[in-house]
Amino acid sequence: MKNLLLLLPLLIVLFLFSCSTPGEPGILQGKVSIGPLRPVERPGEVVEVPCEVYETRKIMVYDASGNKLIEQVDIDCNGRYVVDLPPGTYTVDINRIGIDSSAEVPHQVEIASGVTLRFDIDIDTGIR
Repeated sequence: MKNLLLLLPLLIVLFLFSCSTPGEPGILQGKVSIGPLRPVERPGEVVEVPCEVYETRKIMVYDASGNKLIEQVDIDCNGRYVVDLPPGTYTVDINRIGIDSSAEVPHQVEIASGVTLRFDIDIDTGIR
């Protein structure tokens, strides 16, 4: 019983430390494809996407409700994005340019501590 009483303060400190220490962030990353870029593109035709096309679009990360913007993430010239986020639930979307749309977003994701989650997005420019 005496040993238990000696351990009790140590257990309380360890418990408080584990509750107050934030977890390691997780990573959200993915590849964005954008197209079509001109009115007539043949199926299978490879069209180089200019860097400016990616630069004008952003990945928007909101809280779980989708109301509060947490991060606005740039897309690099290869269509890739990456962002570190604290563990939690988020709603991922895009900033729409003109008539851009995507069937993948908005979409809720769960970020876990120390884990990388891949989420790819296809953006349809609406050009026909």
